[in-house]
Amino acid sequence: MRTLVLDQGYQPRHVIPWQKAVSMLYVGKADVVEEYGEIIRSPRSALRMPAVVRLRRRSPWRPPRVRFCRTNVMLRDEMTCQYCGQEFSATELTYDHVVPRCQGGPTSWENIVTACRPCNERKGGRTPQQADMPLLRQPRRPWTLPTVAPGAEVRRVPDLWRTWLGRAA
Repeated sequence: MRTLVLDQGYQPRHVIPWQKAVSMLYVGKADVVEEYGEIIRSPRSALRMPAVVRLRRRSPWRPPRVRFCRTNVMLRDEMTCQYCGQEFSATELTYDHVVPRCQGGPTSWENIVTACRPCNERKGGRTPQQADMPLLRQPRRPWTLPTVAPGAEVRRVPDLWRTWLGRAA
């Protein structure tokens, strides 16, 4: 099970494993706000599994970095081929180097886009300009991504979190 972490102002910060939440409680870094029904037992004590905890100290907010991976590239590009504009499933999309690797292009947020197989094959080892295939959008590093991917399996948000997540849940 997972635990929702709130900042001092009761705003959601992130989600952590319940074991880490118990460690934070033990060393006094957090307080329990909501609990699951399950009981955690140790040789000397027992406590309910924390569902939501609130940090005791203020910590500087840093925007989380979006991890570079195939799934996140597809989310950024909204499951759409960046050459023909058609929407596809994840299995029908490929990742394409805007400046091909054979021309020294890096594998990075700024040089990768999603493409359907026919467009990727048509473009080959050329740049969009060389292939006369303009991009719909220039690739950029995203600051955030949609919470739920189109067509992705949705994990159920625990009911105890809904109060703290507002309409997003």
